Amino acid sequence: MSDGRAWRGNVKARLYERVRERGYDSLTAFAEARPTASLVELAEELGPNDIAGVQVFSGLLGEAEQHKQVTRLVRSMLVRMLFQSLPEGWPSVMDDATRGEIALALGTWTAYTPETHKERVKQARAALRATPPPPGWRPLGPDDELLLTLLPDEEV
Repeated sequence: MSDGRAWRGNVKARLYERVRERGYDSLTAFAEARPTASLVELAEELGPNDIAGVQVFSGLLGEAEQHKQVTRLVRSMLVRMLFQSLPEGWPSVMDDATRGEIALALGTWTAYTPETHKERVKQARAALRATPPPPGWRPLGPDDELLLTLLPDEEV
């Protein structure tokens, strides 16, 4: 993708055309059918050479704002980051390597969090560190019970 094709033409139109070609009426529906896929994986499925992960995120955020479901998107982004960084689930042993993997997942999650939700995410991160989930915990979607406890559906 280094040739810049992802940024040529009408990116939004291309993104939604690809989503409709796959039988979905929204980018959110497409992404929710793949709740553990990374943004890069979603982009590659939609167009390996002309859609970027950040474009997928931008579209998802726009839809979430429109439908007042930003908190759900924030939870879904944590699922994607944890699945990518901790494919075996929450570690049972906290050593430097696992702390680094957790920090990477939580840091990336925070980077993809809209300003309106940064404080809530900061509190959720603190809660995860103070009371870690059980070993092996791996949320498979934004409706995971623990995630709903950390970030309930209250739009800010």
